[in-house]
Formats: sequence, structure tokens, C-alpha cells
Amino acid sequence: MKRIICQLSIMLSLFVNAQESKEEAKYGISFSGFIKTDYFFDSRENVTIREGHFLLYPKEKLFDSENNDLNAKSSFNFLSIQSRLTGKITGPDAFGAKTSGVLEADFFGNENANFVDANGFRLRHAFVKLNWRKSELLAGQYWHPFFIPGCFSGVISFNTGAPMQPFSRNPQIRFQYKPGKLSVAGVLSAQRDFTSPQGSASLRYSTIPEMTAIASFDNKNEEKNSEILAGAAVGYKALQPLLSTSKTEKVYITDEKVSGLSFTAFLKYKNPAFTYKIQGVYGQNLFDLTMLGGYAVNAVADTTTNRVTYATINNLAGWTEIQTNGEKIQFALWAGYTRNIGSNDSILIYSNKVDGTDVTVRGANMKSVFRLAPRVVFIRGRLNFATEIEYTSAAYATKDASGNLKRDQYGLITESENISNLRILLAVIYNF
Repeated sequence: MKRIICQLSIMLSLFVNAQESKEEAKYGISFSGFIKTDYFFDSRENVTIREGHFLLYPKEKLFDSENNDLNAKSSFNFLSIQSRLTGKITGPDAFGAKTSGVLEADFFGNENANFVDANGFRLRHAFVKLNWRKSELLAGQYWHPFFIPGCFSGVISFNTGAPMQPFSRNPQIRFQYKPGKLSVAGVLSAQRDFTSPQGSASLRYSTIPEMTAIASFDNKNEEKNSEILAGAAVGYKALQPLLSTSKTEKVYITDEKVSGLSFTAFLKYKNPAFTYKIQGVYGQNLFDLTMLGGYAVNAVADTTTNRVTYATINNLAGWTEIQTNGEKIQFALWAGYTRNIGSNDSILIYSNKVDGTDVTVRGANMKSVFRLAPRVVFIRGRLNFATEIEYTSAAYATKDASGNLKRDQYGLITESENISNLRILLAVIYNF
């Protein structure tokens, strides 16, 4: 607690003590954010992040000695760790551009297993922007380019629609050119809190930042309170999972990489009565976006050194949402689906290991995940009471008589059974 208070004090003092520049222009800081408490009940054990708060999908069946499903256990929790503080900073012009910055943090912590950090004050966004008349440069930590700030899931659950919705924040440099309603942008990004299976090092050792190009069209009419936003993006990412391999106590250098392309398209339509959103994603190796997929061993290319080659595990995902725009009460319905579509190349199904670990794929034993989430939000000024029912169903691979998963050489599930969870969520949100 003392550490958190100290961090807050330092952050506030830096903002408050900002002084006039030589040009007699003052720096400014405006604070915003929210206090949020979530109360939720789950009908089953789930794959989650941070004490069940960030729900991905229900766990598969796990039987005890008497054939009882150990994961068929309900639970509840109350949490306020999503509460957030945002500082928006303005300052004098530089290089002929208007300058601004954002520093944002919450109390969500960074590690599931570290109970000391259970309410840890952690960085969300930290970036500087330079805005010219038709262009913008952003440098710092911000949303991954596949997360569209103008078109993302409005669900109450902290998962924001993952694993159907791309979800990641990345250190990056982003340049955007916007001559009018049309804009194009290029992004070079690294990894930090959201990483590939072997951690951020696998991207760093590839020596190539993740590269993304985005094009969008945004037509806003402030008088009519309407908007049409549409766009698409393509990304390329290369990883080097290992620096060396070994066999019979001998070590050999390796520089084998795995790379993949990903695509997304999105649409948002808003009028005074309702807002409609939709996004689709095709991805090769999207583990770091909190989605299904990753990579697997394709073959042992050199039996003398145990050098292996890799193949990406790919997936399709999509979500859609419709929401009313009432001032005192809003209704919404969200639906999402994601599917494991396997690899373009055959993989070593029963030897899917990289440096001794097989945790290189999220949902390797899953065929698909479906979610339906209706919600109601009651609004009174800055205070919101929200309730949401989140039904999530995951199709898990069944096993043959030998205990092997029923899937082919490309990682596609051939037979599956559905496992479901019902989450009932109530949230109290105070915006400031």
C-alpha cells in the first residue's frame, strides 16, 4: 500500500509542478478515469487472467478417480482492481506540431501468481503525440493496431470481447497521414505485457519489429450525432523462439524463425438511436493478442543438432454488437465466435515442444469458442449501474481410446464436445 501511495504521489507531483516554458506557454494536465467494482458469478471453472476477472473461456472436463468433473465448480468474486487513472497532458508546440501526451495506469497488476502484486499499480498507456495539419506521430505504449479505439467491444466484462476481440497494448511508433476523411497509418511495435508464447524475447531476437499498415474512412456528423467508420489492416510478425538447440549434451546455435501474416476489417455505424459495430480477424500466430493460436514444431530439420522448423497455428475470429444510445438507459447485445483453423503445414502433433515446453499455442485442444452477452446499463450523470449475462461455450477435442486428441496432422480438431460457462456480472462505475 505504501508503494502505491508513493507512486501516486510521484506521478501527481510531476504533473502539478510542470512550469512555464521559455515561450511562456503553460503545460497542462487534466485527469480522468473511473472507479469500477465488478461483482460476478461463474457457473464453472474458467481459463482466466487475474483472479477470474479477465475471462477467456471455460475449462475442459477434468475427472477425478470417481469420474467427477473437477472443473464443474461454480464461484464468485468481487473486485475493484480495474479502476483507472488517466492524465492527459498538453504543452507548447514543437517542430511545427501541437504536442500532447497520455499517462494511464490502473490497479490490475501484472502477474497472476504474485499475490504481492494483486492490486499492483501498473502502466497501461504512455505515449507522446505530435500533430501537424494532416499527419500525426505517436511514440510510446498504446493499443495494438488491430484494436480499433473507434470500433471496439463495449461489453461490461473486462475481457473486452477476448479471445474474439484482439486485445493488446504495445510499445510502438506510429505515423498517420490524414488528408481528410480517409487516413492511412504505419506502425512498428514491440511486446511488453502481452507477449508471444516464449515471451517478448522471441520477437526481439528476430530483430524485426512487428509491422502493421492500417487504412480507414471516418465520416462524422456532429450535428446529426452520426458516424460511419470503416477500415482494414494487415500485419506481419516474425519470431525466433530459440537461440540454441541441444542433443547428447552438445549445444548448437540456431536462428530458425517463424513468421505470419494477419488481417482485420471493421465497420461502425452510429446514429442517434443506436450504434452497430462489427470486426473480423484472420490471424497467423495471434497468441500475443489474447486470441487463439500460436506456433508449433513443423519438423526436425537436422537430426544431428535437433534444429526444428515451425508452423503458425491460425484462427478466424469475429464479433458484432448493437447498442441503443439512450441517455438514461442503454441496451446492447454482443456476439462473438473464434475458430482454430490449424496450420498451413503439417505439424508434429504429439511432439509439439519448443525447448521442452508445449505451451506455444492457446487453445491447441479447442475447435472453437462462441459467446453471447446481452447487457443493460443504467446511467445517472457520471454514475453507471450495469449488468451483463455472458454465456461462453468452448468446443474441446475429444480423445481416442489411447488418450490422444482427435485432430489431424494440421492441428484441426476432428471431433469435439461443448463445455459452457454462464457469468452473471454486476458493475458499479463512477466516471470522473
